[in-house]
Amino acid sequence: MKKHRRLRFWRDDRVWGLVLGTWSVSRVLQAGPISIPNGSFESPATVFVNTYIASWQKSAKPDWYVESGGYTWGQLTGVFKNTPTNSTDHIDNCDGNQAAWMFAVPEVALFQDYNSVDWSNATPTHAFNATFDVGKSYHLTVGVIGGGGNMLEGASLELSLYYRDAASNMVTVAATDISNSTAIFSNTTHLIDFTVDVPAVKAADAWAGQNIGAQLLSTVSSNLEGGYWDLDNVRLMAVQEPSLVAPTWTNGQFQFTLRSEPGLSFEILGATNLALPLSNWTSLATLTNTTGDVSFLETPVNFNRRFYLARQLP
Repeated sequence: MKKHRRLRFWRDDRVWGLVLGTWSVSRVLQAGPISIPNGSFESPATVFVNTYIASWQKSAKPDWYVESGGYTWGQLTGVFKNTPTNSTDHIDNCDGNQAAWMFAVPEVALFQDYNSVDWSNATPTHAFNATFDVGKSYHLTVGVIGGGGNMLEGASLELSLYYRDAASNMVTVAATDISNSTAIFSNTTHLIDFTVDVPAVKAADAWAGQNIGAQLLSTVSSNLEGGYWDLDNVRLMAVQEPSLVAPTWTNGQFQFTLRSEPGLSFEILGATNLALPLSNWTSLATLTNTTGDVSFLETPVNFNRRFYLARQLP
């Protein structure tokens, strides 16, 4: 079953509150994509491999990493061209013609935010200019292949969304940890999607209004390092979670605004007892939210206490 939002909006002697819950139904909220520059690693175009990656900043080389014994730090990440469809190592669901690689070495990372820079820009371009907006949830999805180059079982990778504090430090908002195993990655020719979920942003959250950052980080321990990850199709979605806002009481009339993703339909229910089962609530109206905000007006209201609930319709 997919998830569906239920909201209860209550009035008691002209005081209103909101209760938010989740229940199982047959439809999910619509979502709006947020563009992440070079999210599919198509730039720069290459005929084989390229250690430069447009729009993404690489983590700084740590002091412990010695470059003289093999790869330089900059060579631990890069982009590569997918092989022809008749090749045994062809990635069958690669988005576009290219993907990225990341060695399973501690602290190797690619990240992107409002102030990040890539190999060709000494100053930020601010191309990634999305913010954590109040009332919206955020969902980062990345296609991943593990096991490359004889990667050991248990090698780990972290996907995260973050913001920068006043000192420009990265502060993680949500993260998903991936552990290499043959049970998850049975082959090296098919990307598997992993998602990072940030629940609806509240006004009191430290990240509310802050610029969004996305990071792909090798968290492997030194005893398991070796091999490489393939990464592709980095996607970010924002969902306006449904909410009941702006309650007003005027001359015996009660009005509020239902805010959600545009195009969704809801049934407005009312009851004088919050503990009643939904089957005992009264259906008051059906609303289609065409623009993102839609108003509900009930008149006259002859109750000392009244609870309101909006449930999404299929």
